[in-house]
Amino acid sequence: MSDIAVIAAAATISISAIATAWAEKELGTSAIGAMAEKESLFAKGLIITVIPETIIIFGLVVALQIIGMAGGA
Repeated sequence: MSDIAVIAAAATISISAIATAWAEKELGTSAIGAMAEKESLFAKGLIITVIPETIIIFGLVVALQIIGMAGGA
């Protein structure tokens, strides 16, 4: 497997992990603020904070595809 494929897969995971962390921070802060005002928003806040996790899942899928296309795995 080429070094470029390994670097590309690592960059994919790293960038998607940073994006997920940033989105979780922003949405989590907003959800906590909304729940402080109105406690009935707990379920909606919980669902909203889980949604950004799909970013890292998509990053993992793309990284695995990069590794698979490079002939490794």
